[in-house]
Amino acid sequence: MFSRFNSRRSTVHSTKGMVALTQPLANAAGIRILEKGGNCVDASVAVLAVLCVVEPTSTGVGGDCFVLYYDQEKKEVQGLSGHGKLPQKLNIDVVRKTEPDVKGPRLPLTSVHAVTVPGAICGWLDAVEKWGSGNVTLLDIFQPAIDLAQGGFAVSAVAAKMWANALKKLIQQSGKNADTFLNADGLFCKEGDFFTNEPLANLFLKVAKEGKKGFYEGDVAEQIVKKLQEKGGVMELEDLANHRSQEVELLNMEFEGKYLWEIPPSGQGIVALLALGYIKELAKAQHIDLRALKHNSAEYLHFVTEAVKLAFYDSEELVADLEFHPEIDVKKALTEEALEKRSRLIKKDAVLQREQIEGEHVKGPVPNPMYKADTVYFTVTDKDGNACSFINSVFTSFGTGIIPDKYGFALQSRGGNFNLSPGAINSLEGGKRPYHTIIPSLITELTNSQHELYASVACMGGWAQPQAHVQIMLNMILFGHDAQEAMDAPRFCLEPNEEHRHLDVGKGSWGPVSTPHTLVKLEEGIDKEVVEELRQMGHCVEHVTGWDRFVFGRSQCIKNISRDGRVVWSGGSDPRADGAATPQI
Repeated sequence: MFSRFNSRRSTVHSTKGMVALTQPLANAAGIRILEKGGNCVDASVAVLAVLCVVEPTSTGVGGDCFVLYYDQEKKEVQGLSGHGKLPQKLNIDVVRKTEPDVKGPRLPLTSVHAVTVPGAICGWLDAVEKWGSGNVTLLDIFQPAIDLAQGGFAVSAVAAKMWANALKKLIQQSGKNADTFLNADGLFCKEGDFFTNEPLANLFLKVAKEGKKGFYEGDVAEQIVKKLQEKGGVMELEDLANHRSQEVELLNMEFEGKYLWEIPPSGQGIVALLALGYIKELAKAQHIDLRALKHNSAEYLHFVTEAVKLAFYDSEELVADLEFHPEIDVKKALTEEALEKRSRLIKKDAVLQREQIEGEHVKGPVPNPMYKADTVYFTVTDKDGNACSFINSVFTSFGTGIIPDKYGFALQSRGGNFNLSPGAINSLEGGKRPYHTIIPSLITELTNSQHELYASVACMGGWAQPQAHVQIMLNMILFGHDAQEAMDAPRFCLEPNEEHRHLDVGKGSWGPVSTPHTLVKLEEGIDKEVVEELRQMGHCVEHVTGWDRFVFGRSQCIKNISRDGRVVWSGGSDPRADGAATPQI
């Protein structure tokens, strides 16, 4: 698929605002709001609403969101978590009783119990209320999405491919309601097909008029609960009405004078911070020479993949809903002492693997990890120097595929990231937030003791996300890549080895270290000699080409290259998607 698009994109520059994302129509919506006097946060919510219309496979109002905001005036990075909880009445016993076929340690991603309270709408509106300009109304912000949903648009190439992959699930899960996302012939939407979603336009009009109550109370909430209870779910109206976003204390890690900022658990951003910390400690102990390493050489990839793998191991005891586990001290894990001690496990000539699991484990119903790329990430900057790093997701393609009546959206499958192991920190419990793969990020650098924005950058794509954060940051800092080059470069992605899925230990999420052996996926463009060298070192390696490169995610980046008091942005967009970086005139 991707071989059709031999992109030769160059970096885009702007002295006003910029929008970088996967869908040009959503770019246009963001620019329109900037032109109306909105700031990067206002524009971001307009972008998200349009993405729910034009890329419903990846995102929607039935999902969750996270946002990082850089305030140029205050020189601060702030964060908001818009992710929902499981229904209060749900527990492992309910799952076992209502779904007796579930024998393993994981919940099927099409299970009605995988639906958590959608946090997206609340997160969007809270972000606008907290950081928006005040110059545009909610109707202004939602109008581009309303226009596209009512008037229609032509489906883009990559979105069409994802649409086709989800057709069977939609029909199985929602029957007649699946017609919402089918074309006039009752089939999946193909590239160039004309598509409308009038019900979703009506929902946006309702939210623009009524605010959060228009989604979390009244008819929309009733339709969500009705559909879930019809399928055996236990979500109630109170679960929706009691939902709130969280203002969070962000985590960061210094590396070569730059600071990477991440959402705290239950987000997996700490994986990126731990990995950078381990790499930093290896360099400090002179086990590696960062400046001498060749980009994507076997030596470089060995050390970086091992650092990321160790970070995933350690995250199993760190990434959870901290309201349920106040004993978890995430900051302690990021101290120099802790990082140095753990980094000693990484060897130049050996590969870390989970010890062989004792006893028998029943194979769980776990899908292919490549379908975890159903998220949208984008970034928006404005003329005043502010930046917004935003991510929104339904987890898997069209989430669970469960579509409530009347409003044109599917419900997320995020609860499928819980495990069914009683006592584990990420075990399924009522009222609990799941391990979250979606993570925005920002990079700053200290100038005169103040945090100046270096780049707003992140990547969608399941467990590829923290791995991409590390790789893109290293690309820019160690190898001098600009915003576009940093994303064009071939990437690696660690995944669970499905040949060993029956040995799933049932801890943490079902990510790269959930199996005894971790698979290292290497993107085409990495030398085949390097692939063989890594195999000889003991890595389980798969060379990935064509459409399967979707597993490496889709990143966006806007760098701050301002000089002499003038705002200058430098942006790039991942060639693995439909999008672009668009400057404001």
